[in-house]
Amino acid sequence: MKNTVTLSIASREEVNRRALGAFQGKAQGAYISFSSVDLLWRTLTKKRWEILYAMTGQGEMSIRELARLIGRDVKAVHGDVHTLLDAGILEKGEEGIVFPYDAVHVDFTLTKAA
Repeated sequence: MKNTVTLSIASREEVNRRALGAFQGKAQGAYISFSSVDLLWRTLTKKRWEILYAMTGQGEMSIRELARLIGRDVKAVHGDVHTLLDAGILEKGEEGIVFPYDAVHVDFTLTKAA
C-alpha cells in the first residue's frame, strides 16, 4: 500500500510541472488532480466519498464486499466504482478493486468569484 494521496485542483501547467519534476527524479508524492472544484465534486459525490473512506487502507476487495461494508445496493455501488475507476481514483486488482492508499489529503483553496 502507498501512503497518502493528495486530491487537488490543479491547472494543466501545474500537473506538467509535477510530471517534469518526477522525470527529473524529484519526489512528487501521489496526486490525483482535477481541473476545477466543480469537476472534483461531480466526480466525488457523497456516496463515492463513502466508498473511498471504506476502502482507504483496506486492500483489494470485491464490489459485493464493498457494498455490504457500506450498506448499499450492489448495482449502485458498481456504477460508482466504475466512475471512480474511469477517473483513475480506484484501480483494478487481480480479483477485485483497490484504493491503494492509507490516507487521503484534500488540498484546494476557494476564493471569491470574480
